[in-house]
Amino acid sequence: METKGFTQDGTVDLRGRPVLASKTGKWNACAFLVGYEAFERMAFYGIASNLVNYLTTQLHEDTVSSVRNVNSWSGSVWITPILGAYIADTYLGRFWTFTVSSLIYVMGMIMLTTAVSLKSLKPTCTNGICNKASTSQVAFFYISLYTIALGAGGTKPNISTFGADQFDDFNPHEKELKVSFFNWWMFSSFLGALFATLGLVYIQENLGWGLGYGVPTVGLLVSLVVFYLGTPIYRHKVRKTKSPARDLIQVPVTAFKNRKLQLPQNPCQLHEHEPQYYINSGKRQVHYTPIFRFLDKAAVKDGNSGRPPCTVTQVEGTKLVLGMMLIWLVTLVPSTIWAQINTLFVKQGTTLDRSLGSSFQIPAASLGSFVTLSMLISVPMYDRYFVPFMRRKTGNPRGITLLQRLGIGFVIQVIAIAIAYAVEVRRMHVIRVHQITGPKQIVPMNIFWLLPQYVLLGIADVFNAIGLLEFFYDQSPEDMQSLGTTFFTSGIGIGNFLNSFLVTMVDKLTDRGEHKSWIGHNLNDSHLDYYYGFLLVISTLNLGAFIWASSKYVYKRETKEVNEGCIEMESKALEISPLGLQV
Repeated sequence: METKGFTQDGTVDLRGRPVLASKTGKWNACAFLVGYEAFERMAFYGIASNLVNYLTTQLHEDTVSSVRNVNSWSGSVWITPILGAYIADTYLGRFWTFTVSSLIYVMGMIMLTTAVSLKSLKPTCTNGICNKASTSQVAFFYISLYTIALGAGGTKPNISTFGADQFDDFNPHEKELKVSFFNWWMFSSFLGALFATLGLVYIQENLGWGLGYGVPTVGLLVSLVVFYLGTPIYRHKVRKTKSPARDLIQVPVTAFKNRKLQLPQNPCQLHEHEPQYYINSGKRQVHYTPIFRFLDKAAVKDGNSGRPPCTVTQVEGTKLVLGMMLIWLVTLVPSTIWAQINTLFVKQGTTLDRSLGSSFQIPAASLGSFVTLSMLISVPMYDRYFVPFMRRKTGNPRGITLLQRLGIGFVIQVIAIAIAYAVEVRRMHVIRVHQITGPKQIVPMNIFWLLPQYVLLGIADVFNAIGLLEFFYDQSPEDMQSLGTTFFTSGIGIGNFLNSFLVTMVDKLTDRGEHKSWIGHNLNDSHLDYYYGFLLVISTLNLGAFIWASSKYVYKRETKEVNEGCIEMESKALEISPLGLQV
């Protein structure tokens, strides 16, 4: 196939025909995708970054309720991709799942814009005082929000993996291009988020919520048109298994049935297809690894399950998922820290002096733009300077291993929450000195005191968010890469739900008798510093758990048999680092 100029990874066009490597895919195709990602992130952050203010000022929800509702919605946006990825990997494929889901997403945006624009769908206000929203108004608003969450379920896990599919792993040049793909993909995402936190938040608070939601809705529609213009040059992965997730059930069940059998001394005696099978099918063979050995019994020949044994490749696919779950668990606390940006950090900012000059007030949610700015500055520096420098030092194509990248991000995040704690201690000191008690009294402390925690979380995200997306895509079994990417999205979603749970429980446990709630409606008479101290403790403990989990992780090694011979897809970074982080 290579001599005919076709791609070597078996990708096809929308009609199922082999595609020419020179005329399809690569960055030419991705150029049509990044526009959608930028506008979709602009829409999401345009809602998420200021939603807590809309709920408290327009719908008159209290602080704890608004934080809980923002986290619940954000969590849903990041959890629903599990369903979207399953549908893509099992039934429709990435392109068609994205197509249907993007229309649902746009419909939700149109509904939300309508909900904040039409007088009949929003609370009435007189002299700046708004009435309580009716049940039907609240219902329509939240139905709009969760329609967006449903649409995001099909777009989020498939657009990034579809972009990664545009690079042929078996072409050395394209594989080198792919190393930078996730960095620049997230760069476009950060651009959308920057416009949202700088421009849309200002529009929402000063020109109207309807215009603030209408702009990203129109942008989303335009980006979809651009996306479909690139259809002739897109590459599509062929599904080689009807139900890829079936192995996740079949392997443990078969291993349990064979639990009384002895494993052979040599792993080569376990059941595996002949090389010719992989040549004919185009599938990749995954090599044996000595972890989760109880699953190896699923590949014992002449077992007790009453059906043919599983292959080593099937068993190793299940092991990969279990290993990723171990890493996924230690990403939940960092995702909880990230959830503070659009919730408590914003409410904290509303209590501070936000004046810039004599007449301009900085929207509290706009400080989130510094998270994005630090990302936009850090991504090119990481890709163009840090990676080549470390590549010369380590010989690793990525510069450092994926788990080392995550570890650096988690360390920076711990430093960020430590600074957030210190700043809140300072804010509480100023409150005591000036005897501030009212919920709407402004603390004489500039909002830019919060800047370091925002900037550090942005830098941390360049390491851990991009690293996690690449890690879960790279390590997923071949036919479950959309589903594998949902480890990244679901971790963020669970982090939001976890933050919602923590906020609710901390409020209930601390608001007893004469004790002040740590997170009360009046942040000037609460103990938010205690809550940040609590987050600092669990973040530090979680960092230790991450170091342990990463030292146990073994990365996949796979081969694909082609007519010209055997190509082994093995990273050079299988060595153990001084920190015990393997890749």
